[in-house]
This record gives sequence, structure tokens and C-alpha cells, in this order.
Amino acid sequence: MGITLVVTFLIGMGIGFPIAISMGGSGFLALLVDGKLSLLTVPQRFFNGINSFPLMAVPFFILAADLMSASGITISLLRLTNNMVGHIRGGLGHVNVLTLMLFAGISGSALADAAGPGALIMRMMKRAGYDEYYSAALTASTAIMGPIIPPSIIMVVYAITDNKVTIAALFLAGVLPGALMGLSLAALNHIIAIRRNYLFRSPLVTWKERLSSMWRAVPALLMPVIIIGGILGGIFTATEASAVAVFYALFVGFFVTRKLTLRNLPKVVVQSALVTSAALLIVSMASLFANILTVVQVPQTVAAYITSISRNPTVVMTIVAIFVLICGMFIDTLPAVIILVPVLAPLADQVGINPLHFAMAFVLNLTIGMVTPPVGAVLFILTAVGQLNFEKLSRAILPMVFVLLVVLALVVYIPAISLTLPMWFGFAR
Repeated sequence: MGITLVVTFLIGMGIGFPIAISMGGSGFLALLVDGKLSLLTVPQRFFNGINSFPLMAVPFFILAADLMSASGITISLLRLTNNMVGHIRGGLGHVNVLTLMLFAGISGSALADAAGPGALIMRMMKRAGYDEYYSAALTASTAIMGPIIPPSIIMVVYAITDNKVTIAALFLAGVLPGALMGLSLAALNHIIAIRRNYLFRSPLVTWKERLSSMWRAVPALLMPVIIIGGILGGIFTATEASAVAVFYALFVGFFVTRKLTLRNLPKVVVQSALVTSAALLIVSMASLFANILTVVQVPQTVAAYITSISRNPTVVMTIVAIFVLICGMFIDTLPAVIILVPVLAPLADQVGINPLHFAMAFVLNLTIGMVTPPVGAVLFILTAVGQLNFEKLSRAILPMVFVLLVVLALVVYIPAISLTLPMWFGFAR
């Protein structure tokens, strides 16, 4: 059954089937060929995979981000970041990094960040005279801060898959790694701006203008404060926080910016519903795939093989990081979480790795896979938006990938980066 599952899944991926269909179809064929388990397992696993209260946070966070985008907050964030860092060498590159760091606190999705504000800033950089492939590569790299800086859809799915960590703890664990990613990419942008003699920068504005732009961006900046503050204060759970975020986004759109109307609201809701449907379909199909892997004892086999090499936590983390990075280059993030976490999380627990530290390193690892070929989802979005050549963009992003891998190494080998904030707030030991 295991061989049938893996072979049919790889064939489906090779043919070009959507990842959800490849997983669901391979799971169904594996059960059909084996004949020992009832085919009723298929619809049961599909349903049980998404029959989860915490998973309701996914559609709510997606809708909240779409509502905030429709409310015009992207422009206020751009104005703020341009006033703050636009005058520095490589100005629009720094604006790119800082804007997507701030937007990450709203969306929780790398794809949303890349297709929304990311695409806008990429065009601005190109018009200003930056190389179009450099602009796209920097945008792709900054977009993957979306799943790291809370809130994060990937973290929600991870916490549902592994009950040793909570959504709130993971959200806190992502703050410092996300900030480290932003600082590293900003430093790289500054170096490249000097090497390529990018002189484009905005005039230095007064502090009055900066404070004015900050005031106009307050509605956007308050979103992550409400979400994280409410969770840490015990006012609501992470799932309830996502619903609160939607109501807050509606309030901002209708009464603050007044750019959200009853006429364009249905379009935003339908767009969110389509994205949510695609995400939950992947989660549903992946749950069947992961269940069959468990039945054929793949987790035990993988754990036994890795521990036969070494039981040293550092060595195990290194092996797992390399393995997950390779998997992330070929498999999308959500199915990778559902398939790999039941296999690898027990192994980490077995050798004494902190579950929260492992979870943060795992999530960061997978998000880097979103900007690495051959299946870099964020790269495909930006090649379509910017009408770029995928191979040239893949080469242009190599310096950014190197910097992100350095950040990953720091997160893997220095647990304090992930654990300090959760420990301060009592979410980790």
C-alpha cells in the first residue's frame, strides 16, 4: 500500500495534477489496491481532516487580510515606510522589506503578500530604475515573512497537526525569526544597492510628516496588536482572534477608510472563499495521505533510520532541516505540514528537541521552499504578475536564498531565537 501511495503521488505530480488531486487520488488508489481497509475511510478522512475548530482560523484570517487590502491600507503602509526608510541608499528596496514585514502582521500568507502589496512595490521599483529581476527576487524573499510573522496560516495548521504546541506559542515564536529575516534582507539590499550603484531614494521628510503618515497607518498597525494582544491577554483564543480580525477589518473598511462598500464587499468575500476552498481542499486530501503513511508505519521507519545515524539533537535537527528543505522545494507548504509533521515531530521529541523550537525551524524551512525552484509558488506568482522569465528569476533570487538559509541556520542552532518570547509569556519552558 505504501509503494502504491508514493508511486501514484509522484506520477500525479510529474504529470502536472494539482497537489490536492495527486494526494487524494494516490490515497484512494492505495486503499483500493490494498483491499484491507474500507473505502469509506476516504470520505471519512477527507471530512475529519477539516472538521476542526482551530482550523476555522484559516478562512477568517484570509478574509480579514482581503478586507484590509480592499480597505486601501496598503497605500497608507507604503507612505509610512517610504517616509521612514525611503531616503536610505536602496530606498525602495528597504520600503519593500519594511512594508511586507508590516503587512505580514495582517495577512499570514506569503502568496497574499506577493500578489498584493508585493506586486505593487515590485512595479514601483522597476519604474524607479531597479533591475526588474532584482525587484522581483527581493519581493519574493520578503513575501515569505508572511507565514513567519504572526498571524500565520501555516502555524495554525501545524498546531492542529501536532498537539504538543499551541497556536499562540507558535505565533510568539515567529516574531524574532521574522524580524531577523527582515533585517538580513534589508542588509543585503543595502549591500547590493552599493555594488550596483542604485542611487534612487526618496527625499528625507520631516518628523511631522513621518508622524502624520504613522497616524494614517494606525488602523493597519493595530490589527496584529489586537490579534496577539487579545490572545496573550486571555481575552480570546487564536480562532476567536481571527473572527475578531474580520470584524475589525470590516469596521476599518466601512467607517475609517470608507473604501469598503456594500457593492464591493461580495467580490471580496467570494475571492476569500475561493482561496479558502483551495487551502482546505489541500488540507482535506493531505489528511488521507498522512493517515495512510501512519498505517504503513512510515513515521516509525524514518525515526528508526535517523536515530540509527545519531541521537544527538543537533545532528538530528541538521538532518531533518536538510530533508525538509528538499521536500519544500517540491511540495507546497500546507500538504508538507500535514504529511511530514506526524513523521518528524515524534522523532524530535524522541531525541529531546523542544517541540516549539522544532516547529519554528520546520515552518521557516518550508517557507524558504516557497522561493526555491522547481516548485516555488511565490516565484510563479511574481513571474506571472511581472511577465518575467522563471529561470532568470530563479538565478536572481540566489543571494536572498543564501541569506534566508543563514537565518534558518541561526534558528536551528540557537533555540533562544524561537523560545525567548514564548518563555517570557509562559507559553514554553
